[in-house]
Amino acid sequence: DIYESKQKAKTTSPRNIIMSYPISVAVLLCGAGVYDGSECTEAVTTLVHLSRAGAEVKMFAPNKDQMHAIDHTTGNEHTTTRNSLVESARIARGQVSPLDDLLENASHYDALVIPGGFGVAKNLCNYAVKGADGMEVDALVESVIGEFVKFKRVIGFCCIAPVLAAKLIPGAMLTVGSDVQSDLYPYAGTAKDVETLGAKHVVCSHDEVVVDEKNLVVTAPAYMYAGKPHEIDDSTRELVKSVLALVEKQRNR
Repeated sequence: DIYESKQKAKTTSPRNIIMSYPISVAVLLCGAGVYDGSECTEAVTTLVHLSRAGAEVKMFAPNKDQMHAIDHTTGNEHTTTRNSLVESARIARGQVSPLDDLLENASHYDALVIPGGFGVAKNLCNYAVKGADGMEVDALVESVIGEFVKFKRVIGFCCIAPVLAAKLIPGAMLTVGSDVQSDLYPYAGTAKDVETLGAKHVVCSHDEVVVDEKNLVVTAPAYMYAGKPHEIDDSTRELVKSVLALVEKQRNR
């Protein structure tokens, strides 16, 4: 398929991308912590690579309670929940806006990037609870992604976040890494689920991304692969590089 490409991470960094003018990128967070919010390594390395490339970045999060809050030392639930926007501010150093603001200004951005973490499957949709068959996306998140699709903007989905693309962008080609369960790919069953949702899954290694030029979607496995932090950095670096390159390509069409 002419719209499918798997790109392997190279030693070059996003700073080597020549941008015709600064690219404006919205980053969607959903808390702070792998088990109930945005995965911190994925979120921070995404921000680092966007910054290094010279992109103009603004962060957003839903102003609503998380599904629950998890004690990350034990895996047990806290007795009280937390707010996704408030928790996301930990990653954003306070510089995060309510997602409603992005809905009103989606056309001002060239791209949207969504890091992974269980919060995507708990706070941005209910995939963690309902699976593919009963999955519903938060109404505001669905509207925001719909605006980026409408304005033909590039969207990057990391780790578990491609389930959102599978649900909302019919026929999208994407990856969650492997489709074979193993110690290195403990969540490989997600590959079948994204196909149930209507996407085409493409197997790729942890240092590759899948670029769907037709739908302007870029996906990377990140922590769908049980890798070391530097390997996750490789994954988000390639995601950012490919998102920015696709924005430039879209500008020149």
